[in-house]
Amino acid sequence: MSEAVTQMTEFLFTQLQSDTFALLATVDAETNGPTSTAISWMYAATPSTIRFAVDHRSRLVRNMLVNPKVTLTVFSGEKMFAINGSVRVTQNPLEDVPFKMCCFDMDVEAVRNALFYGAHLSSPPAFTRKLDAYAAELLDSQVMNAMKKA
Repeated sequence: MSEAVTQMTEFLFTQLQSDTFALLATVDAETNGPTSTAISWMYAATPSTIRFAVDHRSRLVRNMLVNPKVTLTVFSGEKMFAINGSVRVTQNPLEDVPFKMCCFDMDVEAVRNALFYGAHLSSPPAFTRKLDAYAAELLDSQVMNAMKKA
């Protein structure tokens, strides 16, 4: 792993302005053990703040309310970044979306290249949504617009 910096690079900040797949690691509120979940409703509000939304039914919400320390793993170019920080609720529930979601802001405390020494990603992970394309695009747009207004 490389040395930590306290905010995102311009390249990483720019990447987090659009649809990005990431892993959100939290501390489980019941077991006190680590847990990791894929998320995509997120964007970088500033180089030191990442905003994301989570379905209200997810265990992640309770986990972060009990322990605000999180790690967001982002695949970017040939690198994999571990972004550590603390979260706080920005809006609960998130307004103007068709179901209850909780919106969080993550204050970035450290950003590290999390790949082992000498490693580079040959291709970052890609994802597709297995839903009605129009419905998925509409929901993504609603959530992103609501987060930007929160």
